[in-house]
Amino acid sequence: MKQNQYSRRVNELAREKLASILLLEISDPDLALVTLTGVEVSVDKSLLRAFVSCDAARYDEVTAALARARGRIRALLGRSLGWRVTPELDFRIDTTTDEAERITRALEDVPPTIGVEKDEEGYPVGDATTGDAPTTDDGE
Repeated sequence: MKQNQYSRRVNELAREKLASILLLEISDPDLALVTLTGVEVSVDKSLLRAFVSCDAARYDEVTAALARARGRIRALLGRSLGWRVTPELDFRIDTTTDEAERITRALEDVPPTIGVEKDEEGYPVGDATTGDAPTTDDGE
């Protein structure tokens, strides 16, 4: 979504208010250790998309808890924001931290063939087991 200074300010205000509500006013144990990673508010302020992060094993549990609390959160947010329109809430699980962790693990477990010299097509130049260059009988 394209942002200007006004929309960034609106998103930041909505993020602060929503984070405060989730932290202080919603007492669902299924929402423990949930982090609000971002908020996007539509231009007409009718929709608020909130991105939350949690442990990968708890995605379904957190999604269900947010669905249960959606009405209460929306009422509290509408009162807190004081906008003419109270936005509909759309909660999404933010998986970027899980993807970053998966990539980090993949980079730590580098296969031994990564260090083998390769030609321009990606095939090993030398013998993969000894590291010697291939031998040719045409005098090269």
